[in-house]
Amino acid sequence: MSVNLHDLSYELQKALRESDEYKNLVAYYDAVNKDESANQLFTNFRDIQVRLQQKQMSGQEISQEEVQQAQKAAALVQQNPKIAKLMQAEQQLSMVIADLNKIIMKPLEELYGPMGS
Repeated sequence: MSVNLHDLSYELQKALRESDEYKNLVAYYDAVNKDESANQLFTNFRDIQVRLQQKQMSGQEISQEEVQQAQKAAALVQQNPKIAKLMQAEQQLSMVIADLNKIIMKPLEELYGPMGS
C-alpha cells in the first residue's frame, strides 16, 4: 500500500491549525493588530528585520546605524506586553515546528547520519 504524503501533510497542517500553540499565536496577533500603537511598533520592527535580512542575503553590509536602529526597535517591541506575548507565542510554535521537522527528517538521518556533521 502506497502512502500519500501530501494527504498526510494536509492532515498535519489541519492539526497545527487546531493546536493550542497556533490558536494562542492567532489570538495574540489579533490583539496586536487591534492596538494601533502596538501594531505600528510591530510593523516597524518586522520591516526593519526584513530589510536587514534582505541586505544580509544579498551580501550587502549592514551599517552600525542600521544595527542600532534594529536594537532600538527590538527594545521597544519587548517593552510592549501585547507584542511580548505575541513573540513568545511565535517562539513556542517555532519550537513545535522544529520538533516536527526533526521527526520528519528521522528517516534521512538514519540513512545518511546526522545532518550538518
